[in-house]
Amino acid sequence: MGQDLRSPRGPRCIALVGPFQSGKTTLLEAILARTGAIPRAGSVDAGTSVGDASPEARHHKMSVAMTAATTTFMGDSYTFLDCPGSIEFIHDMRAALPAVDAAIVVCEADEKKLPQLQLILRELEELRIPRFLFLNKIDRANARVRETLATLQPASRVPLVLRQIPIWNGELIEGFVDLALERAFIYREHRASEVIGLEGGNLDREKEARFSMLEKLADHDDALMEQLLEDIPPPRDAVFDDLARELRDGLICPVLLGSALRENGVLRLMKALRHEAPGIAETAKRLGVKEAKEALGYVFKTLHLQHGGKLSLTRVLSGHLDDGATVHAASGETARVSGILAATGANDSKRPVAEAGDTVALGKLDTVKTGDTVATGKAVPKALAKVDPCPPVLAISIAALDRKDDVKLGQALLRLNEEDPSLTMVQNQRTHDTVLWGQGEMHLRVALERLRERFGVNVKSHTPAIGYQETIRKAITQRGRHKKQSGGHGQFGDVVLDIKPLPRGEGFQFAEKVVGGAVPRNYIPAVEEGVVDALVRGPLGFPVIDVAVTLTDGSYHSVDSSDLAFRTAARAGVSEGLPQCAPVLLEPIHTVEIVCPTEATARINAILSARRGQILSFDTRDGWPGWDCVRAMMPEAEIGELIVELRSATAGAGSFTRQFDHMAEVTGRAADHIIASHRDAA
Repeated sequence: MGQDLRSPRGPRCIALVGPFQSGKTTLLEAILARTGAIPRAGSVDAGTSVGDASPEARHHKMSVAMTAATTTFMGDSYTFLDCPGSIEFIHDMRAALPAVDAAIVVCEADEKKLPQLQLILRELEELRIPRFLFLNKIDRANARVRETLATLQPASRVPLVLRQIPIWNGELIEGFVDLALERAFIYREHRASEVIGLEGGNLDREKEARFSMLEKLADHDDALMEQLLEDIPPPRDAVFDDLARELRDGLICPVLLGSALRENGVLRLMKALRHEAPGIAETAKRLGVKEAKEALGYVFKTLHLQHGGKLSLTRVLSGHLDDGATVHAASGETARVSGILAATGANDSKRPVAEAGDTVALGKLDTVKTGDTVATGKAVPKALAKVDPCPPVLAISIAALDRKDDVKLGQALLRLNEEDPSLTMVQNQRTHDTVLWGQGEMHLRVALERLRERFGVNVKSHTPAIGYQETIRKAITQRGRHKKQSGGHGQFGDVVLDIKPLPRGEGFQFAEKVVGGAVPRNYIPAVEEGVVDALVRGPLGFPVIDVAVTLTDGSYHSVDSSDLAFRTAARAGVSEGLPQCAPVLLEPIHTVEIVCPTEATARINAILSARRGQILSFDTRDGWPGWDCVRAMMPEAEIGELIVELRSATAGAGSFTRQFDHMAEVTGRAADHIIASHRDAA
């Protein structure tokens, strides 16, 4: 069994994931530096890192998109995917995870980041991705590692198994003991750790911690359990085999220690990946890929370069992919590969072919999208994964600063959406605004920066219009006349209209009860059109709904009457009649469902109440220990900036979904303020 589990596994793809600002990009720099891919580690703060190479990432000093970088270690090839930690950019991680062999979850001893850690671990657990936890910034630790692990354990549904214990020098950690290898190491900044003798107190602590690790492994290994009960030291190879098997099967999450900034613990992490992380064969099996000669790949990221065209970052899961090959996508589209590039961070080098396990960028797959499965066979492949974007939570209305850039803006938005499907565009039919929806304030800000910097489109933005409407409370009868004489044929139309309110949600109804041919039947459709014209903007300034209009009488002229004349008369009649019908303002009310850590629920309830929310219920979130679900009714006008307060109250982990429910009356000073603001804006 040992030989099989530790045999060569081909090029591997590893995701670096973890809460915001946990040190993922810094760890990537340390890995690339220690494996010789770059001369020395860059810095996020200085803007010299391989990851976060985009202008937006460097400006904000945070990951705003996934970065891929390839290196070699002890003869094996590794591609690391540095995924953003902010929940606003989490879609990049979710799209990439199906194709990776394993994930390194980078975190620190910070209880405030526990909800974010739980979100990430849950994604990995659902997809059955093997995962290591790298406890970063260990040089700043002020708590015992076991205490930290006890704090972090509720975020994971499988045991966090400590692989290393720290060596303390007073209040500082100066090295570690590897419990599987049974060796002690002293950290050397930016250099390989130094092996020291395992003795004294460190030896006693190692024996206790190693036994605890073996106990957890023995929960899934009867032979190891018997050896522990009989005080028989298990063979070291068997321990490594158990670690590899239980990691692969998702039974444990091994925990390693280190400091990415000082490059401490990086080589031990790489060796754990080399010996214990599964390879492409296991990943293909997990995804249900059958061995075949045809190349099969999964596209996990789309990029549009200013001068290089479209690139599709792809993990080749089986077969042999040549440059120039024609591929079929699971969506039914067909495309031809025009260039295969090796992913090496900010720079990409061309290569003639990609083999199973390789992570590459494929050029000019214009019809292929993020999440597509592609294959070179004759048959259309089955989709290997389905990644639905998170529901949008914040919107802005945008328009090109220069009207001649309208077409350019439309094209840029389509490309942005290809790169990041969690951005969505909606055309507001009433205001004719383009509304850009995203995952939060920073997400939308970065999108506007990309439009300007990469696509050369300057835009102006404002808060989207709220879907206010109006209705009436009183019924009246109103005459509408249109008479105009200016030489030759004139214009004449005369109608009598009954205008009355309808129950909420009934919309608009038109009927006619004309007798004696007072209004010829061929003009009645024009009358209805005129009524509809008038309801577009009522006396309060908003569309009118839940109104019934009945044509009861009128008159016509055999020469001067026309469709236009009757349409104009009907519009005039309704416009003159509505102010007499006791118009009332209506605002849209949505059902909002918020998920948040339990300790934040009281704050969320207070936020909802302050925003005119009516709390309907709150309960524990099903299957999520330590989380609650709060349901409420809220006016659309109060939801706009809700996500900003929600994220602030939940350390960036909370989110919500919403759905329109009904229209409700707004009266008094609130209605006066809305109507006045609308008139000023108009």
